[in-house]
Amino acid sequence: MKTAKLTLLLSLVTMITFASISPKEKEALLDFYHATSGENWVDKWDINQPVSTWKGVTIKDDVVVKLHLEMNNLQGTMPQSLAHLTSLKELRLGFNKITGNIPTSLGQLQKLEVLELYMNQLEGELPNELMALNKLRVLKLYSNSLTGPIPNSIGNLTNLEELLLGSNFFTGTIPSEVGELLQLEKLSLIDNKLEGRIPHELGNLNHLKELVLSSNQLTGRLPYGIYGLKKLSVMMVSDNNLDKDYVSIIKSEDSSILGIPQNEQEGLATDYIDD
Repeated sequence: MKTAKLTLLLSLVTMITFASISPKEKEALLDFYHATSGENWVDKWDINQPVSTWKGVTIKDDVVVKLHLEMNNLQGTMPQSLAHLTSLKELRLGFNKITGNIPTSLGQLQKLEVLELYMNQLEGELPNELMALNKLRVLKLYSNSLTGPIPNSIGNLTNLEELLLGSNFFTGTIPSEVGELLQLEKLSLIDNKLEGRIPHELGNLNHLKELVLSSNQLTGRLPYGIYGLKKLSVMMVSDNNLDKDYVSIIKSEDSSILGIPQNEQEGLATDYIDD
């Protein structure tokens, strides 16, 4: 009798320790594992062990809430079935070798707050479906091969704090709707093929700390409203077709120098890493 009770107790402890998820979520993770050549990952999953032991998977209340697999040699495409991880808050897959398009189904992850797919080999356009992720705070897609325009519906992401889309092949103009992202702190569109004027609506971004627009084909002048952004400490707009050769500046909090043409300064240039 004592042995039976002990066995039952150990079984209950095991069930509690290794939190389970729904078969649908587990299937989505396995789809992802196989689609991205899991057998070649740096830190492989032992798919015969409980999901809670799989590296990079965070489970809370029996659902997957985080998937962190940066720098793990992921190769292949992301399956649409990732949308079955309906409670996912963070998807961090930067610095891998993921190819293909960004799955449109990611737009169904209504709880997603962080989406990081930087430094992969993604191509195609930025899906409009992602613009429905109104809880998104961080969107890092830099250093891929994404093309097409930045959707005007980017303005729907009103909780966005970081928008880093540099080193892609985006074309068209910077949407004026970016000026509706009032929580934005970092905006980097460096090294794309963007043209036209810098939207004056960027002057509405009172929380903006970093503005990096270098190496595009932008024209016109720096909007006057940007001069009044008190939190702005990094600005880079060089290597465009602007009316003046503005230098790249790091501004201390108590400094009022920002965006003065190059021939009126002593060359406060700086380098910038898009992250």
